[in-house]
Amino acid sequence: MSGPRGVAEEPLGKRVSRLRSATGWTQQALADRLGMSRTAISHIEGGISEASERTVILLAGLFAVEPHELVADTLYPPTKAERLPTVTNRHTVVDMALAQLLAQRELWPLMAERDVFENRQRWICELSSLVSKTENRDEQLRAAQELRELRDL
Repeated sequence: MSGPRGVAEEPLGKRVSRLRSATGWTQQALADRLGMSRTAISHIEGGISEASERTVILLAGLFAVEPHELVADTLYPPTKAERLPTVTNRHTVVDMALAQLLAQRELWPLMAERDVFENRQRWICELSSLVSKTENRDEQLRAAQELRELRDL
């Protein structure tokens, strides 16, 4: 079946499965992030059940896309897609930490050397923890890169 632009449509569950695999998450890891059971994720991915609007919104945030992008060119029901919000929250703990680090690094030239050293040490601990805790490969790489830069200063 083709969508309005002649693009082949796929089941939403297949897209979710592909995005989940690309992040390196298991069905259980995705279920934990969504507050759902692994079975519910399996049913969505296998096409046994359709994701609710709430689930689509949460999935979009986790995969860092907008809800309409997630369901575009899929077999997701148009009447449900019409009720989706235009945007959703896509910021993670890693995103927030890296933004805070960037803002603080801009202040370092104005700070006393000892304060910069203490701030840098705190960020090394924080980023080390984030690298070990996050399961998203892209986030791990971004946090690890910042960690390397801090250690090289």
